[in-house]
Amino acid sequence: MNNPKKILKPEEGDYYLTPEGYRCFTEQYHLKRGYCCESGCRHCPYGYNKKTNKYTKE
Repeated sequence: MNNPKKILKPEEGDYYLTPEGYRCFTEQYHLKRGYCCESGCRHCPYGYNKKTNKYTKE
């Protein structure tokens, strides 16, 4: 069974810790990963809106 998802080891600049202690991935990481996970990420470069379930960027 093939898994098309890339598994990347986070590097410097790929994420930061929020004041609450959560890991927040940056646009840099999302672009390296190469696809949108449709989770409504704060720094999504693909323009996905979780509330509308639509993409605003092309």
